[in-house]
Amino acid sequence: MPAQLTVNATEFTLNNGTKIPAVGLGTWQATEDDAAYKAVLAALQNGYKHIDTAHIYRNEEQVGRAIKDSKIPREQLFITTKLWNADHKNVEAALDASLAKLGLDYVDLYLIHWPVSTNPETNKPYEDWDFVDTWKELQKIYKQSSKVKAIGVSNFTVKKLQKLLSANGVDVVPAANQVEAHPLLTQPELVEFLKSKNIKLEAYSPLGSTDSPLFKNPTIVEIAEKNGVEPAQVLVSWAVQRDTVVLPKSVTESRVISNIKTFTLSKEDFDALNNLSEKDGVVRTCNPGFNNFDD
Repeated sequence: MPAQLTVNATEFTLNNGTKIPAVGLGTWQATEDDAAYKAVLAALQNGYKHIDTAHIYRNEEQVGRAIKDSKIPREQLFITTKLWNADHKNVEAALDASLAKLGLDYVDLYLIHWPVSTNPETNKPYEDWDFVDTWKELQKIYKQSSKVKAIGVSNFTVKKLQKLLSANGVDVVPAANQVEAHPLLTQPELVEFLKSKNIKLEAYSPLGSTDSPLFKNPTIVEIAEKNGVEPAQVLVSWAVQRDTVVLPKSVTESRVISNIKTFTLSKEDFDALNNLSEKDGVVRTCNPGFNNFDD
């Protein structure tokens, strides 16, 4: 019997009380020919309330136009953008530039995109500045302005979070940590640490990114066929069921619409996905050379 699919309207509560929709549209790699505009507009017209973008995606203007054209009241939406590596010494100016492109007065979540503070003139890390300094700048904006509802990080390991949280002058715990997460990269140690600090995990590339091995994985395919759903719907449903925010991305309207339709996995299927990387190996699809995931 096919699973009962419904548009997912689950919300989680961040550590500062802000509500975040569990399923959001990711917009990475959506830059050409109004791809992001069309995907975001389709998403907002079909039940999404959460859109995730970033300065480096180069599509904030498209996202902003789609938000405007959707006619959905701003307060009903949750919009995230991110601070790029080269802007760590110019946080507020970078935020203002993103807000201008988005056509918004505020974002619901502003993230440090990577824990790497890069000098734009040399393209090398600063010697006198790191992500702790950057976070302190975000704290000031969070406390003193209405431009951000919540602040968080992305691609932070347990060690980097420990360094951040133990630093002098850090008194705001990140609301979220956005990382790659899917059944072949479950990150159990990070998941447990985030829970202990009340930091919400957001899963990017939850479908495994371009040419995903997840869609061909026999266990995932079998679970999808058994439940009469798409493999992507299995992956999004699993992510929500493990209490994480999930950001599937697509520029194909039919997939955008289907990705937010989820179901409840049986304990057997849920456990099989939780243990999949032990059986089939760990796969990381996003690993840029400028970042070190080992510290």
